[in-house]
Amino acid sequence: MSNLVKIKKIEHLTHDVLRIVTEKPESLNYQPGQAADISLNKEGWEQELRAFTFVSLPGDDYVEFNIKVYPSHNGVTNQLLSLSAGNELFIHDVFGDIAYKGKGIFIAGGAGITPFIAIMKDLEKQNKLGGNKLIFANKTKADIIREDDFRKLLGNNFINILSDETREGYSHGFVTADLIKGQMNSDLNYFYICGPDPMMEAIEKQLVTLGVSQEFIVREGF
Repeated sequence: MSNLVKIKKIEHLTHDVLRIVTEKPESLNYQPGQAADISLNKEGWEQELRAFTFVSLPGDDYVEFNIKVYPSHNGVTNQLLSLSAGNELFIHDVFGDIAYKGKGIFIAGGAGITPFIAIMKDLEKQNKLGGNKLIFANKTKADIIREDDFRKLLGNNFINILSDETREGYSHGFVTADLIKGQMNSDLNYFYICGPDPMMEAIEKQLVTLGVSQEFIVREGF
């Protein structure tokens, strides 16, 4: 089943990430962390489906996506750059494997942060955010999505690591077993991973070497 929705607002969050806010269909149900297939109500693009994560909460009266665009690919995300308020999208099936199971360390790479935005908003609303940590890997500071929001939410429990830039106050390099180990404590049982497949696979292996049982590793499957 698909819902046709009108775009209410579209703006840049970073140099290559769009914030898109749409109407919310009455029939739309999802959980924080889930995604949906989206296509454009534009000739030739109606059947080009791409998965994007809801960053709004199920109880909000609007739907929001934060979408990384790839202008060089000439695909769906490039087409989004030409849209404005009043244009329409189709929201198709809802899916996704990431859901909050308990306190833990969230590890995201780039646009892989999006499931965690809604989950953390939801935890804040329930006053259950305390203790959770976020390790966010990006190429440069300019790539960090919603940095100010996460700083307000998490304070010192927001750990940034940059691979292509050295900056004071930011770790440099990649997410390693040592970096993860330095953030672990007995209160944080779960490890939530979302990012490019090679990154998720590497981190999963690191967690296993750190003695983390598979049942405590939650990762996106789509």
